[in-house]
Amino acid sequence: MYLIRGINNIDLFRTRHSEVSTVATIGNFDGLHLGHQQILKTMQKEADFHGLWKLIVFTEPHAQEFFAEAAGLDASKPPRILPWQEKVRKMKELGVELAFFLKFNNQLRSMTPRNFLDKVLLRLNIKKLILGDDFRFGANREGDFNLLKKWGSENSIEVSNTETFKMEGERVSSTRIRKALTNNDFELATKLLGRPFTYAGKVVYGQQLGAQLGIPTANLWLPKNKLPISGVYIVKALLDKKVLNGIANMGIRPTIGGELPVLEVHLLDFSQSIYGQTLTVEFLKKVRDEKKFENTTALKEQIFKDITTAKNYFV
Repeated sequence: MYLIRGINNIDLFRTRHSEVSTVATIGNFDGLHLGHQQILKTMQKEADFHGLWKLIVFTEPHAQEFFAEAAGLDASKPPRILPWQEKVRKMKELGVELAFFLKFNNQLRSMTPRNFLDKVLLRLNIKKLILGDDFRFGANREGDFNLLKKWGSENSIEVSNTETFKMEGERVSSTRIRKALTNNDFELATKLLGRPFTYAGKVVYGQQLGAQLGIPTANLWLPKNKLPISGVYIVKALLDKKVLNGIANMGIRPTIGGELPVLEVHLLDFSQSIYGQTLTVEFLKKVRDEKKFENTTALKEQIFKDITTAKNYFV
């Protein structure tokens, strides 16, 4: 899959793939859930019939994240189902040939809808544009589907929208999945995503507290985006095609005065060094919320109880 990193790299793509025409869509695509996959199926039919590449244009950060950070309201940022790197990997798995990483900044925020269409989209050699029925864009979200249709007619680009994809009578959306994960309803999240909810990250060096307590953990690198989970969970982990059982804590570790979120995974009956390797963690069941203990001795006692809970779950 080819990734265009920003507006300044559109010309490089056009030079390398001057013969490529595209069927495109635009959105955050957080989670790449069944609703998103339905759009991709529609795009695939068009791509097959007309000999086009499928193109996903996505913004990073999400607009809500940008405005929350600009206002100094980090706590109000919506949690992210997939960090952008994982989202790109998932796009590749789903057969997307081309993705456009569009940086959401003050320049993009203030760009008029017409400028966005003419200075960005028109340069991507789009023949067909397929969008969700609620898509808005440009400064103050002034751009809408009617403007897109008019612009499309002027530039021989077919613009169409998709029907809302529903499950159990409700729209499948990233917001609904985040709510399910926050409520620890992993069964519903799995249905909406079309796969289990996982997080994949590189194992990095931490404070070695787990090893000092006799409970070694794999610390996973986390992006600055919040994840929609917090607390202690029973998990499965995939390491180099091997499935391992474990217990994980997602939180700030208040007992030792932590401030930044950390994902720590204790793999049951496992003692190998795996620093630098990628661990994919599937969250199965929440055990408890994170809490501050009086001391590390009390913390250690609770962790051993959590490990016993996890072992009993897998019996």
